[in-house]
Amino acid sequence: MARVRTGARALGAVLAGVLGLALAGCSATGGKRAEEARNAQVAGGKAAVNTPKWTFAMVSHSGDGDTFWDIVQNGAKQAAAKDNIKFVYGHDEEGSRQAQLVQSYIDQKVDGLIVTLAKPDAMKGALAKAEKAGIPVITVNSGSEVSEKYGALSHIGQDESIAGEAVGEELNKRHRKKALCVLHEQGNVGHEQRCDGAEKTFDGKLKRLYVEGTNMPDVQSSIESQLQADPKIDSVVTLGAPFAPTAVKAKEQANSKAEIDTFDLNAQVADGLKDGSLGFAVDQQPYLQGYQAVDLLWLYKYNSDVLGGGRPVLTGPQVVTKKDAGALAEYTKRGTR
Repeated sequence: MARVRTGARALGAVLAGVLGLALAGCSATGGKRAEEARNAQVAGGKAAVNTPKWTFAMVSHSGDGDTFWDIVQNGAKQAAAKDNIKFVYGHDEEGSRQAQLVQSYIDQKVDGLIVTLAKPDAMKGALAKAEKAGIPVITVNSGSEVSEKYGALSHIGQDESIAGEAVGEELNKRHRKKALCVLHEQGNVGHEQRCDGAEKTFDGKLKRLYVEGTNMPDVQSSIESQLQADPKIDSVVTLGAPFAPTAVKAKEQANSKAEIDTFDLNAQVADGLKDGSLGFAVDQQPYLQGYQAVDLLWLYKYNSDVLGGGRPVLTGPQVVTKKDAGALAEYTKRGTR
């Protein structure tokens, strides 16, 4: 028996050595070569997989010229190139027209849908039709609380209430007493949740200002009027990166000392953090939302994989300040943060 154990130990040692050498060779060379080969394929416009050429469509509630959604699309397109996916995109701020876009893609028999639920009531019927047609759906950015109920496989984004609470806590750290929360899209439940969350944790007073987000001169004049009328406002929180520079202009015109803070990140916001014209930003990693949505749909089609277990796959919030701006500058300039 002793000899058997010794032999087994010897054999085990030999096998472990062989396996160790194999793994070492794989990790040192093979894995790196495989990764480099995949990267080269994608960079050359070639897919890194040999699955069928599926078509995935994304429909968002974005308005025209919203840099946030440009970043989401950059992520989606990068994943689509890797996964041999044809990616198409449509957007509309109006919920009913967003639902019509979804219907048009259902009629085109796309292989997967990525949608936002900023105005969930308007989208409920369209998603039911997608489910009936057997088209898998991933929701992103907005609507985490109804995503599973509406038949989506997963939701990718930040919890808007938690993100708002992070803002309130950051305002407290900065000893702010009165904040103006600027909502640029009426009816967007996620925007209301952001302000609600901030109000919940903020020790000071929070006032809401509703503006027409498609009219930047109106946004600026509305913020400016509020700052002129109430000098006690010491913080302005915008709910989207494109509105932060406009709030800075409004502050300057009103001769206010209020700090300008914002949700979301882009190159302009990173520059603003760096030069001190902005206090902080709440990043929800839009590139990751687009990339993960396409990748998860591909994984579902290829291997029936699902992430989240009925809970949102969170991409934020991350509070970004001046000390982070330098490290993020490279990524914001290339449109991935």
